[in-house]
This record gives sequence, C-alpha cells and structure tokens, in this order.
Amino acid sequence: MDLGVRWKLHGGDGRTPAPGAVVRPDERLTWPRTIGLGAQHVVAMFGASFVAPVLMGLDPNLAIMMSGVATIIFLLATRGRVPSYLGCSLSFVGVAAVIRAQGGTSATVTGAVLVVGVALFLVGLAVQRFGARIIHAAMPPIVTGAVVMLIGFNLAPVTASTYWPQDQWTALLTMLLTGLAIVGLRGFWSRIAIFLGLVFGYVVSWAFDRIFGRIHSVDASGKLTDHWRLDLSAVGKADWIGLPSFHGPSFQWSAILVALPVVIALVAENAGHVKAVGEMTGDPLDDRLGTAIAADGLGSVLSTALGGPPNTTYSENIGVMAATRVYSTAAYWAAAGFALLFGLCPKFGAIVAAIPGGVLGGITVILYGMIGLLGAQIWTNSRVDLRNPLNLVPAAAGIIIGVGNVTMKFTDNFSLSGIALGTIVVITGYHALRAFAPPHLKQQGPLLDEGTSSYDDAKS
Repeated sequence: MDLGVRWKLHGGDGRTPAPGAVVRPDERLTWPRTIGLGAQHVVAMFGASFVAPVLMGLDPNLAIMMSGVATIIFLLATRGRVPSYLGCSLSFVGVAAVIRAQGGTSATVTGAVLVVGVALFLVGLAVQRFGARIIHAAMPPIVTGAVVMLIGFNLAPVTASTYWPQDQWTALLTMLLTGLAIVGLRGFWSRIAIFLGLVFGYVVSWAFDRIFGRIHSVDASGKLTDHWRLDLSAVGKADWIGLPSFHGPSFQWSAILVALPVVIALVAENAGHVKAVGEMTGDPLDDRLGTAIAADGLGSVLSTALGGPPNTTYSENIGVMAATRVYSTAAYWAAAGFALLFGLCPKFGAIVAAIPGGVLGGITVILYGMIGLLGAQIWTNSRVDLRNPLNLVPAAAGIIIGVGNVTMKFTDNFSLSGIALGTIVVITGYHALRAFAPPHLKQQGPLLDEGTSSYDDAKS
C-alpha cells in the first residue's frame, strides 16, 4: 500500500530548485533543506496554534503535540497527495467561551468538540461516497458564509470583557503592531504576523512592568487586583522534558449543541484549502476532499479524547507553500516531528501560558474580526445576491441571534442560544423559505459554486 512516504529527489540532487521550478508533493529536497522547510512550517503555524488552546483554556503543549499527530494521520490518509499542516482550530474558541460561561469545564469543552470531530469524520465519509454536491445542497454559500460570520462575531464580548480590560494600553499597542505587520510585511513574514504581534506584546508587557510596576486592573479570573502584566513564575518551575497534561472528555447535550454548528465552518474551510492546494500543485484533488475531511475529523477526535483541542488544515502553511513553491509532504513530516518535540517540553508550554491578557486582547480584536469576515469572503467569492430575500432573511436573522447571543429557553434545563441557535435559524430558515419561495427567487445558479470544486457538471 502506497502511504505517500517515498519521495524522489527533486532535480536529481535535491538542491536549490531552478527559478520558477515546483517541488511536487512526491518529491523532496536534501534532508537538511527539508528539515529547514519543516521548521519554517512550524513557525508559520505557531501564531494561531498556541493562541487557540490558550483562549480555549487548554494545555498548549498538548495542542502542539497533537497537531503533529493529526498532521501525520492526515498525510497517511491522503496518501501524501494533499500537503497540509493540521493545527489547532480557531473556529472553536467562541464555542469554548460559551461552554465555560455556562459552567462547563475543560472536559466539557473537549467532550463537545470530540462529538464535532465524529460528525466531521462522518461528513467526510459521506462526501467520499456521494460527492461534494451533498454538502452544497444542504449548505449553500449563503448558509456557510452566515455561519462563519456569526461564529467569529460572537467572540466580540470575550475580547471586550475578558482580555482588553486587563491592560488596555498593551492591547492597543499590540493591535496596532499586529495590523501593521499583516499589511506592511511581505512574503513569509506577513504569514507569521500574529506570532510577531504576540512577541511584541510580550516584550511590551515586560517593559511596562519594569517601568510602571504592577497594574491595577482585572486579572484573568475577573478580579480587580494589583498584578504583574507578565508573570513568568511558572516558567522557572517547569521541567525541560515531560509529558503534557491529559484528561478525558465529558459529554453534556447543552455543550454539544453549542459546538455542532462549527462542523459547517470546518467543512467549508477544508473544501477551500483542498481546492487551493490542488490549484497550486496542478493535481486535481476532487477525489481526495472526502478523505481530507474525514482525516481532519479523525485527528480532532484523537486530540480531544486526550484533552487537547480540535485541529484543522492551516491556511498559514498553504501560504508558505505558495511563497516557496515547495509542496513536498516530506517537509510536513519534518514539521510534525518538530511539533511532537515541542509538546514534550513543559517549559515551552509555561511560556505560552504566561501570555498576558492585554496581549491577547490586542490580538483577538483583529483575529476574531477576521474569522467573522471570512463569512463575507465566502459570499463575495460565491457571488451571493443579498438583494434576494431568500438569502437576506435567514442570514440576517441568524447573524443577529448569533452575535447578540439571543437565547431560547425550552425547559428549565434546556435552552439554545448564540452560535447554536443562530446556525439552526440560518439552515432551517433558508430551506423552509426556499420551499415556499416563488421560482424566480430560487434561480441562484449552481449549488456548486465555481470557486469551490468541479465534482460534477450538474446545474440546479
């Protein structure tokens, strides 16, 4: 069985590719160069991969280590045809915040997300069996865009009430530097702008502690106290080598219902990434989409079963490939190896866990807004007509419910709110209205938009 772990030396010697040359997934450069590229992929994924678990209240060491494991699973499942790195998904940050606000623990968060991983795995199997048309029939661009948008914007209160108040001036400076890095830097450096913003905020917090002393503000627990912006006391106590902290999942229906809508965002995200990789490598990957989605789900199930966060394919690493034109999956195996080593260093995890709240405030202002606006990008790329009331009404209602965290209470022990309720309104609202809409409102072109796939030529 070909598992995609055999590579030909590019150009015969594996040295520097010729100008404009492409290193294909089944090729590699010399091992020192390949390992260097793997390290670059690790740096590219760091920005989001260690911010996400911190925001979710999970162990960053375990998150990094399981991202390496999930990447290996993905590469094996796709037989080395889809070069991608699987890092901690930011789509679940809002879900984790909602579950914890309802009194949930880390076990409750990982239990809910584990169910999402199972659902994603089953969706992948269905896509592999029946084709992508089933996805787009149930979740056309107006639905996926609205769900992604409400997931991102639902996070706004987390920044406003939890992170920003801890140190507003550090948050402001971090936000400005991060925005400048995203817009002003070029090439690889622009891909790690979030990481650079974190490092900058870290240094600013350290400098402010030395210049101004302790700050009088709310701390991470929400208590108004005098505290250091940057507390590195745990770093000195942490070991250099050791296992991350594991814990089992706990399952609660209320938490699961909050998390399930993220499946829609993950399916859309995976489809876009597989499409992008296929275009870059020149290898149509339509037949691998279902496998890629299933592998993503399987990696998330394994990670959350041990107490880690879910994983998804990373656009940051796709950007690195676009910049270097090196698509070798050998580089991703090297990156996965680095991630496993970092996961076994508790001192590294302690440094990540010490990121000041003000720094996270500055980062999340941009990050959460970008997640939300990806929904608008889906609408733009798919040419969704918001003048059509069949599109406008369910999307408008669902987004307001999601962003405003509207709650529907059914019994004393069961209610739906925010992300879960907003997603249900968008999906059911769209299909219910479509059933009653006059024919001219239903004429919106093919369910498979041109920017996503070419699985079949059928039109609707």
